[in-house]
Amino acid sequence: MKKSYLLLAVLAFNGVVHAEENPYMPEAKLKGAKDVATWNIGAGFTKKLLHANLEWVNPYGIAYAKVGAFLNDDNEPGAQIGFRYPYYLTGTDKNGYYLGLYAGHLDSKNYGGKQKGNLGVGTDLAFVWLNSDRISTFSVGAGLRDKIEDGNGNTVKKVEPLFQISYTLSFGLYGRD
Repeated sequence: MKKSYLLLAVLAFNGVVHAEENPYMPEAKLKGAKDVATWNIGAGFTKKLLHANLEWVNPYGIAYAKVGAFLNDDNEPGAQIGFRYPYYLTGTDKNGYYLGLYAGHLDSKNYGGKQKGNLGVGTDLAFVWLNSDRISTFSVGAGLRDKIEDGNGNTVKKVEPLFQISYTLSFGLYGRD
């Protein structure tokens, strides 16, 4: 019985030690970003979504959440979340190209006389201007929009690709290093 507890303890700690030495962890490229606010708030547009956004700058990249309304007849609400990893930095202020993933409302369309927000996922390439005062981001993305069904369960629109262009401007709240 004591041997089985010892074996269980060794196996448990082996997993912990392995997790600490994981060679697949991404490089923390923003670790040395001095005077950059950890939390930033701002506004922008993503395709036809006019939104407020909250951004979290961490050592591995920038996570964000966007909440707003589509600029169409019914002003359907929409939201997106995402993360951008610094791929190639061009300056001392951590400006550069970032690769990102996002999920949420990609667009809003009129189907059967009713506005519907369409969910989807995608990836983007962004250029980020990041300094102590603000984050300014311009991105171009490609995603897949989910299928749309009518009230009877019939497919009105199939899954299809969708491109989006986004611009956001955020200012630091607090949490400077």
